[in-house]
Amino acid sequence: MDKRQWTWLIAIVGAVVASLWYRVTVWQRLEQTSALFIGIPALIAAICVLTPKPASATGTAVKAVTLFIGISGIFLGEGLICILMAAPLFYLVAILIGYAADKHRKNSTIVSCVLILTMIPISSEGTRPRLSFSREETVSAERVLAATPDQINAALAAPPRTNGVFPFYLRLGFPRPVSADVHGTGVGARETIHFAGGEGKPGDLVLEVAEHREGRLRWRSISDTSHVAHWLTWEDSTVEWVAVDVSHTRVRWTLHYRRLLDPAWYFRPWERYAARLTAEQLIQDAATSR
Repeated sequence: MDKRQWTWLIAIVGAVVASLWYRVTVWQRLEQTSALFIGIPALIAAICVLTPKPASATGTAVKAVTLFIGISGIFLGEGLICILMAAPLFYLVAILIGYAADKHRKNSTIVSCVLILTMIPISSEGTRPRLSFSREETVSAERVLAATPDQINAALAAPPRTNGVFPFYLRLGFPRPVSADVHGTGVGARETIHFAGGEGKPGDLVLEVAEHREGRLRWRSISDTSHVAHWLTWEDSTVEWVAVDVSHTRVRWTLHYRRLLDPAWYFRPWERYAARLTAEQLIQDAATSR
């Protein structure tokens, strides 16, 4: 068997083992933790660098990760946004272990084992409450609108528009709001936003007005059956507005949510960016007149 055949054989073995590990994490309900996002690429890289082969460890590990990513999209049911978000982390871990093995070829097995052992505690983040960093997040967006406070208040009393133009990032594969209904008025009124498209099955986010006074409106989350609940849990949504002059109003929208994906150092910035874009979209679609 030549070098190229050996390389692909090892890559296939690594991808298959990683696919089995994926099933184990899902079975144990750890698919949102570092056990998947760091554990899988570390497992692939371990197989590649610890198996005798003529090709470079880095090249073989990268090929195995690429193969697994392809499998995840076709056979494991993962959507585009999950693959896009996880791919850089997968490649980073694989390249790190593969590069260390190539750099120290005489002691590649020892170096690789040390690196892989260091990945074990890192891969444990999120698997237990005491192994998790703070999950509570708060994100805000602010904008001055050409409207009076009364116009802002009237716009917020109606269902938000769902036909606005979303930012590119939110169009990559996130579920999209396609309809919204408001039931009741004042404190206790409920708003149901239906999500469809993107990843996952259609579902509804149900919000209830918890506070409504001049210049401030706050909803709390009642339930969420959309696929967004796979990544984060909405807690409450607050909009505040104050007049700047006779025809302009400053609107500030704040979202509170609980992050569900680990590791925090990697997924926290992704989720905060998406939440900030969402807050900006809400100002545009919910706080402006129809």
